[in-house]
Amino acid sequence: MNIHKNARLTPRGRERIVRQVESGQTPEAVAKAAGVCLRTIRKWIDRYRREGLAGLHDRSSRPHRLRRPTPAAIVETIERLRRQRWTGKQIAAEAGVSPATVSRILRRLGLNKLSALEPEPVRRYEREHPGELIHLDIKKLGRIGSVGHRITGRQTGMVNRHIGIGWEFVHVCIDDASRVAFVQVMPDQRKESAVAFLEAAVAYYASLGVKVQRVMTDNGPCYRSKTTTAQCGVPLDLGIHADRQSRKTRANGRYQLAHGDDFRFRADGHARAGFNNLAGVSPLDHRRCHCR
Repeated sequence: MNIHKNARLTPRGRERIVRQVESGQTPEAVAKAAGVCLRTIRKWIDRYRREGLAGLHDRSSRPHRLRRPTPAAIVETIERLRRQRWTGKQIAAEAGVSPATVSRILRRLGLNKLSALEPEPVRRYEREHPGELIHLDIKKLGRIGSVGHRITGRQTGMVNRHIGIGWEFVHVCIDDASRVAFVQVMPDQRKESAVAFLEAAVAYYASLGVKVQRVMTDNGPCYRSKTTTAQCGVPLDLGIHADRQSRKTRANGRYQLAHGDDFRFRADGHARAGFNNLAGVSPLDHRRCHCR
């Protein structure tokens, strides 16, 4: 039994006030002497008369009557649907219980958050042979007029901007199986540039003895152009089938992962070697394609 530090009556003290009332003292006088209210005195006297000394001990505050527990079959259904990543309202409608009941059961099972569920299995689509699938994407980079404060140490407030210097568009192609990359800096990201880059990429892989079979893009405007696909028929003339995916990491993740460090190199490290050769192949491209 846990008695808090400010308790006026312990089981022994309750027994003492009961004995005082039975000896002829009035409940009012006993309450005043014990420093408690009359209602407390009468409560312990009634419990002593019904239950004896056992009634003077603290009891659980649990109700005498509890609601009927949810059947085990419904609990199993709720858990099964939750593991299929159903929401609480969907589960409640399917199981025929209230959303509050579903929430209580999920909290008891430790499944009240979707993050507690097992992650979905990884679905990989990596190709086994070079040329089966290449990824195309474009990175828009602002031209660098001069080195910045990280190299020159110029203080805040000094002229560090070059207004109207323009942009350059890095067209990137990466083979899904071998990760061999081909990069060109084009003047824009229009359909003509996309077609020219695709022809150059196919010729580059052909020089390595690889025949391109399929192309995956992020469904950008230049890749959806009729000039790129049907009207001029460049992929058809080259014997290539185009796969168009929405803008998701799984669609252009090869490009995003492979060239994050490359673009950081071009933006910072390349400044030390000069800014007139930005369109060239960086040492990172050579290392990625030939030295891994």
